Amino acid sequence: MQEITLHQTLPLVFRDEPIQPSEVWCTEVTFCRGNYYLIEATSGAGKSSLCSFLYGWRGDYLGNICFDGQDIRKLSAGAWSAIRRSSLSFLFQEMRLFDELTAWENVKLKNDLTKYKKEKELRHYFELLGIEDRQNTPARILSLGQQQRVAAIRSLCQPFDFLLLDEPISHLDEENASLLASLYKAEAEEQGAGIITTSVGKHLPLSYTNVLHL
Repeated sequence: MQEITLHQTLPLVFRDEPIQPSEVWCTEVTFCRGNYYLIEATSGAGKSSLCSFLYGWRGDYLGNICFDGQDIRKLSAGAWSAIRRSSLSFLFQEMRLFDELTAWENVKLKNDLTKYKKEKELRHYFELLGIEDRQNTPARILSLGQQQRVAAIRSLCQPFDFLLLDEPISHLDEENASLLASLYKAEAEEQGAGIITTSVGKHLPLSYTNVLHL
């Protein structure tokens, strides 16, 4: 996938409200593979909705969203499955870890499906992000910041053309945010991928191609 384009897109929930200035909604915007985009938003502006639209989980919007010119509403279930395996990786704002599994098991579960990363690489990510001593800890016991780092590692257990990050550092301090940004940048460069990240005041420290206000 080379491009994601929004054509006059707007969440249905906003259709009867006064149109607010936006560089994403009700306009034409294209995200290109290899570029990094920051979407700054206030709470309730629809940033998580945008990520859900792009990931194909929700279709309650006006306008169109296209992948390489194809309207995503016309994609089959099989096509979506392939896209989520090899073109789109998504870091959820709420992390969505399995509480009773350990940190390592949460990561391994996905990597067992994709066979994308070697165990040595994943262990290194835990060490790099300062949670190597939490690998055998159940996710429910981890702090929110630790959970966020585990979810980040999990998001790298697959190939992708675009990485969708919904508030990826909301629970991280400056040092860990910088470490995570470096890891994402290295992975994106290796894959020639684009990054689309959302922020409500605290953003992933990257050199962005474009900053858009939602």
